[in-house]
Amino acid sequence: RKQGNSGFKKGTQRKPKSLPPLDPEVLSVFMPPFISRDDTQVMNAGNSLNKSKRRSFRKKKERPKVENVKSLNVEQKAPDTEDITVPKDIDLLGLPQLCFPGGLYITSESKEDHIHFLVFTDVCGNRTYGAVAQYYQPLQVCYFTHPGKMPVCFVPFAVCVISRYPYFNALKDCLSCLLVQLRPLQDLDVEEHIKEFSAKLFLIPSPPPGPLHLVFNMKPLQIIIPSREDPDSPIIDLDLHLPLLCFRPEQVLQIMTCILTEQKIVFFSSDWALLTLVAECFMLYLHPLQWQHTFVPLLSRQMLDFVMAPTSFLMGCHTDHFEEVSMEIEDLVLINIDNGDIAHSKMAEEEPEIPDVPAQAAEAFIKRVESLQLHYDLELCHLRASTDLGELQMRRRAWQQKLNTEVQQTALQLIVNIFREVKDHLNYEHRVFNSEEFLKTRAIGDQPFYRKVLETYMFHSFLKARLNRKMDAFARMDLSTQTEEDRFNLMFHTPRRLTMEKMASKRFNPQYVVSRRMVISMPDLQEIRLPEAPTRKSSLRKLECTFCLLSAVRMPSKSTSTFKIPEIHFPLIFQCVHSYYTDFYNHLSKAINTLPPDNSALLARYFYLRGLISLMQGKLLNALSDFQNLDKTDLRIFPTDLVRKIVETMAPAERLQADRKPELKKLISRVMENQREVMKIDDHVKNFELPKTHMQLDDFVKRIQESGIVKDIDTIHRLFDALTVGHQKQIDPETFRDFYNYWKETEAEAQEVNLPPTVIQHLDKNECVYKLSSSVKTNYGVGKIALTQKRLFLLTEGGRPGYAQIAAFRDIEDVKSTTVAFLLLRIPTLRIKTLSKKEVFEANLKTECDLWYLIVKEMWAGKKMADDHKDPQYIQQALTNVLLMDAVVGALQSSKTIYAASKLSYFDRMKNEVPMMVPKTTSETLKHKINPSAGETFPQAIDVLLYTPGHLDPSERPGNAHPKLWCALSEGKAVVFDASTWSIQQHCFKMGRSKLTCMIMVEQSQVWIGSQDSNIYIINTHSMSCNKQLNDHRSDVTDIVVDKKSGIPSSLDGAVIAWNISTLKVNRVFQLPCQNLTSIKLHNDQLWCCTGSCILVVSTHEFQLQLKIEHHLKDVCSHFLCFQLFPEVFYLNLWASYSGSSDLYIWNTKDFSSPPQKIHLQDCSEITCMIRVKAQMWVGSSARLQGKSKGKIYVVSAEKKTVEKELVGHADTVRALCSAEDRYVLSGSGREEGKIAIWKAE
Repeated sequence: RKQGNSGFKKGTQRKPKSLPPLDPEVLSVFMPPFISRDDTQVMNAGNSLNKSKRRSFRKKKERPKVENVKSLNVEQKAPDTEDITVPKDIDLLGLPQLCFPGGLYITSESKEDHIHFLVFTDVCGNRTYGAVAQYYQPLQVCYFTHPGKMPVCFVPFAVCVISRYPYFNALKDCLSCLLVQLRPLQDLDVEEHIKEFSAKLFLIPSPPPGPLHLVFNMKPLQIIIPSREDPDSPIIDLDLHLPLLCFRPEQVLQIMTCILTEQKIVFFSSDWALLTLVAECFMLYLHPLQWQHTFVPLLSRQMLDFVMAPTSFLMGCHTDHFEEVSMEIEDLVLINIDNGDIAHSKMAEEEPEIPDVPAQAAEAFIKRVESLQLHYDLELCHLRASTDLGELQMRRRAWQQKLNTEVQQTALQLIVNIFREVKDHLNYEHRVFNSEEFLKTRAIGDQPFYRKVLETYMFHSFLKARLNRKMDAFARMDLSTQTEEDRFNLMFHTPRRLTMEKMASKRFNPQYVVSRRMVISMPDLQEIRLPEAPTRKSSLRKLECTFCLLSAVRMPSKSTSTFKIPEIHFPLIFQCVHSYYTDFYNHLSKAINTLPPDNSALLARYFYLRGLISLMQGKLLNALSDFQNLDKTDLRIFPTDLVRKIVETMAPAERLQADRKPELKKLISRVMENQREVMKIDDHVKNFELPKTHMQLDDFVKRIQESGIVKDIDTIHRLFDALTVGHQKQIDPETFRDFYNYWKETEAEAQEVNLPPTVIQHLDKNECVYKLSSSVKTNYGVGKIALTQKRLFLLTEGGRPGYAQIAAFRDIEDVKSTTVAFLLLRIPTLRIKTLSKKEVFEANLKTECDLWYLIVKEMWAGKKMADDHKDPQYIQQALTNVLLMDAVVGALQSSKTIYAASKLSYFDRMKNEVPMMVPKTTSETLKHKINPSAGETFPQAIDVLLYTPGHLDPSERPGNAHPKLWCALSEGKAVVFDASTWSIQQHCFKMGRSKLTCMIMVEQSQVWIGSQDSNIYIINTHSMSCNKQLNDHRSDVTDIVVDKKSGIPSSLDGAVIAWNISTLKVNRVFQLPCQNLTSIKLHNDQLWCCTGSCILVVSTHEFQLQLKIEHHLKDVCSHFLCFQLFPEVFYLNLWASYSGSSDLYIWNTKDFSSPPQKIHLQDCSEITCMIRVKAQMWVGSSARLQGKSKGKIYVVSAEKKTVEKELVGHADTVRALCSAEDRYVLSGSGREEGKIAIWKAE
């Protein structure tokens, strides 16, 4: 609480209104805890967490001597009272000036109370927030020379509340209530009342992130403490549309540009409150980007010299100082909130130009802002008048919350539209951003903006988050607004070229420069394909740009709940506080017990709050139990640091009690081990630079990957061989530079290719022109040969350019490089024979002939491989190979260039050296192959596959309705495909760092994933997030089955736990009498458990052991590897395999005394997995074919017990199998290949 010194000299003739401004001083500071020291010790017995708490104090000060009008506090000194302490990072000397930023004046008449806001930033960038309420109290002044009626003057006082959180509206409402309550009180009562007010605020907890707001009573208002949306989101407790009322959308974009380019910015307003609120709004508009520089949105008149700082800043001043600031300091951006003007300080020699926000992002933003309903009065027009203050307040809050969400989404869409293509120029492995290439792909008019932004600290931090694959608001919106083209681009790393569709769009929009990679057409997947209109040729209508489409995206606002905090009773003594905490705990317990178990989001918030209350009560074990429940409700809000601090400060007796409870012991172990295992996050970012020294192979691989040209290591090795032909095996910087520049120049030239409409209409909309020859003479006429991913065609020249089909790659029959006689010359000529034409195409390519010969043969071989193996990635690899050949020839310019380029003819060489004939049965059954390791440096083994059903037609059900394919890779990673199109839906889930062992959909909204780290991770299939886990197992989780409403996982140590799927509570626990439990199957209330030495059968009702099947082989080293149950009409068959064996064994479960039937699998080394599909058993294995290790699948008839098909579709062991609704079978291979094959189930 602050006041001005008001001592007067005897006999002064001045009237109060003519007094100069006074220096404000601090009268009182109130800080927690607010109960006596003795009570504190009683309350916190056994709870050493509160030892560092500080006491409240009231500053003791003698009355100043009456000497003159000026303040006696010219040099303030720290108080001598030993109890007086100052809040951390708050300058008690500077704070009074900020509470009276315009100066403290005694007035002759009272003024209206008003509130403004403060922001304090420490040296680490952490912010603290303040809300200040000013009010006036009368003071009678005696003039000795003029006896009579004593005049009344009014002295301003201020109450400042400091908070770690930006609860602007909540603190404003609290202070408003306080001012009402202070009016009738005397001075001493005021002090006590403010102390009680402070204590009440201290006892209100801050809600955890999520859908729960807290409400408490501060008569006459109900105060709402809002939560942040998620742990990474900011708290929003202010009116986000304020800048949109003060500025036009174009000006808002200008201001955001100034912030993004880190200018020196000064806001001006005659309203002190607006300065902070508007500045904070702009900070929130930038989220998740963060302002990294000085942020002082409110400067008092004594602090004006702050604007002379040499570095970037954002500050705020009163409009009275506008002329002074603008005339004396240069290079400032001056923003007047009151009249919406944006100007520059006068001293600048040249007015700095503020670059425009990228045109299409700006257009989308302006359209969206203009569609917002910003005026509450318009909302009220059709509503009845409210007669209740509480109802009026809640109605206004609901409207504001909805509008805040819309404004937040609009600003976030702007940020995503501006920066979404940054990821296309990142190399995650080496943490490199190729800024020059990114700039080249921007529209000419947008480049000044990007050139400035790319140099800022803010953008550098943004890059770190992208390279760390942080799933923040930006990443979530980017993912949710991805087009099908974007998803396919994740699967195929191809050089950037314009598709025909975008080329047609570009003809109408010269500003539009496309940088997205082209979408690749997929093979016809028949029934499992996303239904769409038949493929049509590109029309020349004007296409909507991606940005405009994104501007129409409206995210649904998330519903929130409120929890009413119990009343706090005074006087402020220990018993009252203890009673308050008890009531709070009981209220939360009641809410937990009455809430439906499937509402895990609210349950998590109640557990969190109850844990905090138990902590304040000193009940540490109760607090740990509640925090442990967050594992099963919402892991994101688990307070790791707080739990660690609790554990470190527990008394030995309490720690012993905690260790006796298995769930708490595991929680403590996990938290403390995580602290020891904390790895320093590598957050450096490099900008790509050309090498300056000679490179050996390893360094060359790294440099090429950093450049973004190609990632595959085998391809880079072949490129290294090509560039070092005839030289020692190292590459000099000049050769690398020539190669890199030629590659980029070719890429840039291809962007400028502009085919006429008559040509575009002959091509598919997703085709791209990758290479054009020089103008050559052919038997089809004179023109340029064009290469796409599907065909060769001639771009004929003459009066009107035309199209002549040369050959689709799949139709080529033969390619020859020869010469034809012309006068005395022999002209190199390329001949291409196709299956569909009798006439052979001939082109006099002269010096280009040898290169085109290599290119056509490689594309022909690549297309044949892609068709034979149903793997479209082969054609992408072939495309990369031919473009690398082109760059090698262009860079080397020597007699050996063609020989060097031939080193990159990978598919052509494979076709000639090892004919890649795919067996007919395999070719007929195989439908498609996909690569979940796309974009990675190495292929990764596929450990588990899971298909979850959905709807092929999105109109059947809105939202996330498509079927999905879940694929577990190494180190806890999982990739999710949209199974209707086989495009990547979610690039990477990360669940721990251990191998994932099993997956199952336990209900429509939950997928459970078991891991070798003994945890079960629960994925919400609607939000596609992992916020829960089950951690009661003590060993590797090996398998999971579902029985009605129970999920039953098993672990390697023989433990089987049945969980209620809805409540995630343990129903039953069973320990098998043996170890090494590798898999389980459920059939007719019996659980079949496979261990190394035997298979056990257990009743699911009582978990009683019913049967034990010993393995029958004489080889003591062998053990059961995998098994399946196959119900027949009158009995159940058990199919099993042994380690190191190529035989399948089948038992009739009604007669285990008889020896099992044996089926020998030819060429099989070991059976690795099996799955029942219709009346067949599909068996995955490791096989030896032609001396090489392969993955082979055997389709065995369950009725005949014979092998019906042998499918050879993988270059490594088949490690995983799953069925897609018995129509398709999906198989995943080991790390040598790392691909998924999709097979038709007959």
